[in-house]
Amino acid sequence: MKDPFSPSPELAAIARRWLESYAARRSTTAANLLSHSAALAYIGSDEGEIFDGAGLRNGFAKYSDDQAILVPEDITVTAYEAGEFGWAYSTLTIISPEADKKVRFRNTFIFTMEDGVWRIVHIHNSNPKPNFEAMGYELHRLEDLLEAARSAEAEITQTGIASVMFTDIADSTALTSAIGDSRWSEIIKNHLGDVTQEIEKARGTLIKSLGDGTLSTFSSAGAAMRAAIAIQNHLAQQTDEPRLCLRIGIHTGDVVQSGDDFVGTVVNKAARVAAMAEPGMIRVSEATRAMVGDTKEFCFANPVEVPLKGLTGEHLIHYLEWQCEADLGTRQ
Repeated sequence: MKDPFSPSPELAAIARRWLESYAARRSTTAANLLSHSAALAYIGSDEGEIFDGAGLRNGFAKYSDDQAILVPEDITVTAYEAGEFGWAYSTLTIISPEADKKVRFRNTFIFTMEDGVWRIVHIHNSNPKPNFEAMGYELHRLEDLLEAARSAEAEITQTGIASVMFTDIADSTALTSAIGDSRWSEIIKNHLGDVTQEIEKARGTLIKSLGDGTLSTFSSAGAAMRAAIAIQNHLAQQTDEPRLCLRIGIHTGDVVQSGDDFVGTVVNKAARVAAMAEPGMIRVSEATRAMVGDTKEFCFANPVEVPLKGLTGEHLIHYLEWQCEADLGTRQ
């Protein structure tokens, strides 16, 4: 079947012109690019930024004039058209000189032909936030790793209080697509070998690996955090491409030998904490942080209370600095 859509440099240029006009408060130009249809709609990233119809078209100039003058950079636009319908999406950096801030934005545009002229009938822009700030997010690879642990007879080397650590490579799907399965398999094999080595150096136990993720346990919170820091520093020192970026999450609690209990609350929460980590970040639960007390060996930052899937209430998690001023040589 022939694809009805074809690339549209014309619509890409119109979308770019609208973005530049809006940022510079050239409200007349921006408003002239809008459709005269009652279906016209604009959706922004703020809760109150939903406008439509004639009210949007007639009030757009005032709305635009109320905004600060912005400076757009790094605009990329991709657009397609089919008959009298078209759409585009863009990414750009918005600089606010007054606020001294720089933010990435994403936009989508829907176009319709009106009396031989392309006009915008729908605009949606968003200011992306890290998912852990917005609503928490689940990484399917971590879910798969949890399921694999449930279905396997994993052996636990310690009972009682233990720290559980999950690791997961960010953007692995895109990397696999870029370099191919064969090369990716080789990279993952080496990566898992390096991770396992650091886990064992900290006297931890690798319980399960699946794809590019790992699940391991440690007899102490300090040992788990030393392993996590060592893993991140090892990756940071790599010079070969692709450069891998890892999420790590740690939670501490009561672990017992039973398979059902092993994949219970402690392990589930560790996976949820890992899902809250951004690429290149180590996140730890409040229980893990509390285990090491006021020691200067570890540096914690950005505490945040978040909901965790399957667990009641809000949960305090911390960012574990792995390039802080503490002497890395003391972490043995």
